[in-house]
Amino acid sequence: MGASTSMEKKVPDDQKEAEALAASTGALPQLQSAFSKLVDPQTNAIPFESLQKCFFLGYKNRAQETSAVPESFLAILDHVGLTIAELFFITEKGGVTWVEFLKGYNKCCGKVSASVLLNTLIRVFDATMVKVALPSKLEFTSHEDELKISGFLLPSDVLMLLWMCWTMSWDSSTFKVLGSNSNLFLPDINNLVLSSVTSCAEVGNIWDCNILDLAVEVPIGKFLTWAVKSVPSLPDGFSRFVHARILQAPTREDGVESSSSSAVDIASAETLNSYVLTRGTAWAVSLTQRGGIREEISKVCFLSSGDGNHEHLLYRSSLHGRGLNRFWSNVEGYQGPSFVVVHAVSGDTRDDSTNELKWTVGVLTFQGFENRDLFYGTGGNIYALSPVFHVYPATGKEKNFVYSHLHPSARVYEPHPKPVGIAFGGSTGNERMFIDEDFARVTVRHHVVDKTYQPGPLFPDQGFLPVEASILEVEVWGFGGSMAKEIQNSYKKREELFTEQRRKVDLKTFASWEDSPEKMMLDMMSDPNAVRREDR
Repeated sequence: MGASTSMEKKVPDDQKEAEALAASTGALPQLQSAFSKLVDPQTNAIPFESLQKCFFLGYKNRAQETSAVPESFLAILDHVGLTIAELFFITEKGGVTWVEFLKGYNKCCGKVSASVLLNTLIRVFDATMVKVALPSKLEFTSHEDELKISGFLLPSDVLMLLWMCWTMSWDSSTFKVLGSNSNLFLPDINNLVLSSVTSCAEVGNIWDCNILDLAVEVPIGKFLTWAVKSVPSLPDGFSRFVHARILQAPTREDGVESSSSSAVDIASAETLNSYVLTRGTAWAVSLTQRGGIREEISKVCFLSSGDGNHEHLLYRSSLHGRGLNRFWSNVEGYQGPSFVVVHAVSGDTRDDSTNELKWTVGVLTFQGFENRDLFYGTGGNIYALSPVFHVYPATGKEKNFVYSHLHPSARVYEPHPKPVGIAFGGSTGNERMFIDEDFARVTVRHHVVDKTYQPGPLFPDQGFLPVEASILEVEVWGFGGSMAKEIQNSYKKREELFTEQRRKVDLKTFASWEDSPEKMMLDMMSDPNAVRREDR
């Protein structure tokens, strides 16, 4: 027995380490299955061409919300798969061995810090730029296993980088539902690009800004700081893409042509733009979150239907009617995270201009709405959505997250009536954002009045004075999952049952004259001093 033990094959240390790291992600059994199907039995390694096909990201059929798509971006999608294979999967004589396969997976999908994964993503983008003969504006230096980046990006580079991240997320999400028949859709993400550019460099007029015409330089250090602060989940799409493609590759008959099938039609641009919360904006919001909320928001980004209806939409003023009562009848009973979107138009106060400026703001609440005359809530974020995207999380100093107050059901005298409407942040009478009860006007105040959410403008050139704007549309989206929707449906059915019961009149109660309220009133009028049963 001892002899047989000594004859056992010893596992190299580098293989043990690689397998342990892969096992920590929970994907080791799946990786073993994928490797066994991709491996060449003669060399006991994966041919590099097969691995390259796994990550091929070329799409022949696509739809887009914007016409400004540089031709170089399509070339980047065609070559990014080759870049990933070359950067992370070392090829030996026969191909990619089991150990190198695991090491490459761990570099892309292992448990690493968000900053390291973000640097990896930037490295992939820059190497792909070089591969398609575009000038590199970044320099990479390794120091003690730490990758340092210097240089800058142009706004057009930021646009293509974010679109590459979107495409990876789109691919890994739609393949689960549509299989190999999915097509590529490119959303309008100018608000997200402007967010990074304005946070890192000086830009002139934001309202009439063309991303491709901007010649400002975005320092890569400031860009990385912006990404970690504003969109911390951005690099997760890269790791999900690598993970999904490796596991799905054995089921693909042709890794190159699978993404170019046109069997499934892409919804028309008009349908996709029918909501104020577009796919591009929803994706930007999802990048600020993690966990279940992010997964629910991602369904709006990647899997929304093209029939104009969506299961996550709770209320829309143009569809359900304007006003607080109509709003309440659609959101009451929903006890999950909600996202309120307000699209408004205000006058341009710059240089006495009479131009009208359209902008969009949003608020993410972590609980349902309540009819209260005080602020309440456990957390949330307030967003500038358009024309520039910014997120302002909670400060932790105050908890005036949400205020939603209807007219009292009983008419009573109130010496100091509370405002009727919906508000977020600030204090009563000095709300960061206040929507009136008719959903006709929204008032936005400077962040100095608000200690609940972090400071920052909700639209460009907001100024210090309160801004009152006309509301064009209000939407409320529910991101509490199917359970929250089921609970709300049960609540509505219960309320409908109670309403029907209150409407019904029990005629048996008034069948007898002796028990009728009319006889009681006549008796009291004829002899009010008579002793009655109630007085005995």
